[in-house]
Amino acid sequence: MTVKPTTTQSGTPVASDEHSLTVGETGVTALHDRYLVEKLAQFNRERIPERIVHAKGGGAHGQFVVTGDVSKYTRAALFQPGTKTDTLQRFSSVAGEQGSPDTWRDVRGFSVKFYTTEGNYDIVGNNTPVFFIRDGMKFPDFIHSQKRLPGSGLRDATMQWDFWTLSPESAHQVTYLMGDRGLPLSWRTMPGFGSHTYQWINAEGERFWVKYHFTSNQGNIQMDGTEAELLAGADADYYRRDLHDAIEAGDFPSWDVSVQVMPYEEGKTYRFNPFDVTKVWPHADYPLIPVGTHTLNRNPENFFAEIEQAALSPANMVPGIAASPDKMLMARIFSYPDAQRYRIGTNFNQIPVNAPIAPVNNYSQDGAARHGFNPPSAPNYAPNSLGGPVADPAAAGEGSWENDGSLLQAAATLRSEDSDFGQAGTLYREVYDDAAKARFLTTITGAVSGVTRPEVTERAIWYWTSVDAELGASLRRNLEALAAAKLVDMN
Repeated sequence: MTVKPTTTQSGTPVASDEHSLTVGETGVTALHDRYLVEKLAQFNRERIPERIVHAKGGGAHGQFVVTGDVSKYTRAALFQPGTKTDTLQRFSSVAGEQGSPDTWRDVRGFSVKFYTTEGNYDIVGNNTPVFFIRDGMKFPDFIHSQKRLPGSGLRDATMQWDFWTLSPESAHQVTYLMGDRGLPLSWRTMPGFGSHTYQWINAEGERFWVKYHFTSNQGNIQMDGTEAELLAGADADYYRRDLHDAIEAGDFPSWDVSVQVMPYEEGKTYRFNPFDVTKVWPHADYPLIPVGTHTLNRNPENFFAEIEQAALSPANMVPGIAASPDKMLMARIFSYPDAQRYRIGTNFNQIPVNAPIAPVNNYSQDGAARHGFNPPSAPNYAPNSLGGPVADPAAAGEGSWENDGSLLQAAATLRSEDSDFGQAGTLYREVYDDAAKARFLTTITGAVSGVTRPEVTERAIWYWTSVDAELGASLRRNLEALAAAKLVDMN
């Protein structure tokens, strides 16, 4: 067998893999030992900045197959009957940093990149159909409240509940988080959602509002808090290991993909704001329409290159799909690509895992780590008379919506059912059974008991009383009992 020689990054053979160039056996190391310098310098730069949010995660490659017919709603090529599209999926935790346990109670990221013939399309969502806030202005503050105190470097229950109780629109998501769905058994056994409302446009130019749903074919299974706590210490990479090992064994996880579709005009008069990401659309009004199946069938060959460098963004859309008036979505369309330019470089779309299979034609140039470029005869400006690419509105098929044209900084006008606590209360009373309600009460009691400021504790009781009056009363009784027991222990 022919042995390949070790080389420098520029391809030159090196003299030794083991020994530095020194002046004699005990002399100083020579700075001109270029392979030593290159090897150490490269090692010092092996890590890129971790994601500010969703830092800890894992993923795999797969395929999406359309088995239904939604062509009357969208012209997007990937959703046409029978189409097969290669994909990349990344799962993650929201608040934890790299190295944090997979089984901490948290919302889980659920994001899919579709390598379509019309460009990359990304659905960047969570395992819950709603989110904590409805306006991107609050997003950095929300994330800061879930991270660590700048002084002690510790996570802090007081700042979490201070933010949540001063942002009552969070109640629906926190009800999901503190319930059984806050601890899925694995990434394979949890649902996924696009969460936001998007716009679909069909071949005739008709517009519709849609929400994405991914239903796990492995079942929607959770773990209890005790098991999650034990796994956090015993196997911090439990979810990542579970996904990798299942795919390695040929047990390919899959999700049925469906959408809810709202006629365009109904979005103007529906009983609550359908573009508010803290709300769900009732299935009774907008039932699930089957689209296809998404299957994960290939592990990454290199975790860093294919998962850590993956750049998934709601800004990646294709003809027949567009944004909606969802304020949180519009903020993310800026924020995600901007974060990726910072984290992995301005030419992040040229990294193989992010590169589209569709041709790229534009006038961008230069920037760090650029390796793709136009021929020297191609113009680098537009408009031009030299045969360069030309924008095509018909091919882009962009969506739109009407508004009143006013610039303002205010919440959307309230509709009849635009309540911050209404859907959270429905979830607690009508979806959770008695056992789930008992577990929920135990969870929020433990979470709120860590608050150290009495006024924040009172606000937390008000928050859950607004979700359900009996729930709030039970929480107060539990917290008073814990405080009394603590006093006895001190005496």
